[in-house]
Amino acid sequence: MTERTLRRRLEPVRWVALGLAVLVLVVFLVAQRQSIDVSYGRSPASAAVPEGSAGELTDTTVPSVAEMDAMVAAAPVVRLPGSVASWDEQRVREAIGDRDVRILVAPPGLDEAERDRIRDVEDVTVRVIGLQVSGGLYQATADTLPSWRAQFATGDVTGLLVTLIAALGDAPTPPDHDGLRWREPGAAELATVTADLRASGRHVADGATLTAVPARTAASAFPDGDALYVALPRQPRGEPVPRYGPALARVFPGRPIVVLYGAWIEYHGPHGEEFAEVTGASFYGQFGDRLSRYEYPQDNVLNAYLARVTDVRYAGLFERPLPYRPVDPLRVALPALPWLFAGCVVGFLALSTRSLWRGVGRSGAVRGPGTTARLAGLTALAVEMSLLTDRRSDPGLTRGVAKLQAARAALDEGLPDPHVRALLTDAEAELDDTARTMGVAGYRPTFYLRERLS
Repeated sequence: MTERTLRRRLEPVRWVALGLAVLVLVVFLVAQRQSIDVSYGRSPASAAVPEGSAGELTDTTVPSVAEMDAMVAAAPVVRLPGSVASWDEQRVREAIGDRDVRILVAPPGLDEAERDRIRDVEDVTVRVIGLQVSGGLYQATADTLPSWRAQFATGDVTGLLVTLIAALGDAPTPPDHDGLRWREPGAAELATVTADLRASGRHVADGATLTAVPARTAASAFPDGDALYVALPRQPRGEPVPRYGPALARVFPGRPIVVLYGAWIEYHGPHGEEFAEVTGASFYGQFGDRLSRYEYPQDNVLNAYLARVTDVRYAGLFERPLPYRPVDPLRVALPALPWLFAGCVVGFLALSTRSLWRGVGRSGAVRGPGTTARLAGLTALAVEMSLLTDRRSDPGLTRGVAKLQAARAALDEGLPDPHVRALLTDAEAELDDTARTMGVAGYRPTFYLRERLS
């Protein structure tokens, strides 16, 4: 086989190797932009809701600052129309003592401008916006399930008020009190709820704002599709609240039961003792502040809660199996792409070296492979090192690559072999210094070439 025939047959292979190298490089670089999402099981739930996009803002307005100043000056407690917060007046009076404490209570769902007007009112000790309690530099925030339950199930902010008033007066923080009293639902009440659940899987009482169970998040939270939902309005403070969860769990054993009391959600059913506490603390710990400022429809509250249930389920807790997720081929192949790129570059350089063809005889054997193989090996080493060099090691690598380019040009021009070997020796020295700077002994040319050319 003549040199010209061999070159003609291998010419397409050379360009295929170059094209594949470019393609691998592009894929590798594009993959570096992918965000890292560290989560066990990769839950698909998304409970993040931008402020103002979930129906939480209302058309409620408040009086002017001057009018509210006059109202506060005239009475120690001022309730603006639409206010929903309530408290135990006896406990609050005991916390106030003989101090002059002025309380301004505003409705939930105010926009930023309305809230700013509330904050501009002077001589106000405590501001209650919706169920959010603040005063001075402080804001009282619930941090236990009983306090969240009283706040969102009945609108009771007694604990928050007492805690804040104590903090403003440098008094000791009073102990927490569970302001919610339970009662067993009556036979007629339970029968009405049970009948609706058997018919449609949900019961919506008068005054509740739930219109429909969110289908997507419900399916991901409870894949078996057997969950039951009961929606009740916010309950009156101080009156016993019917506890439907345990009663319904006895009627529907083994089925998840979700009960809404206003913005408070209770779970009963499989793994209820552990699952309800973990999910409730996680959900209200994150969203409690927003729920206290706004009057979210129960559809949105339930949707966010079910998304949190999905997060907990995808964490592999409570014996709930993780769903199968197919393997991402790109992420599996990503570690091999630099090696594939290096191999393609070495193949292209080897096929581009004219001295390779000058040693081809009629038998097709290559004479003197040492110089060409050394050039190819050092080129592969330089490509591999380029993926890991930094500011300290880049100069040495740059000098080594320049020497390799000069050696390749010398081979292409058919210059004497000693000249080419001298250039390769200089390149090898530069790459050796670079490997020492990087601290990677395996990249020293002596060891690298010995492994690949042996």
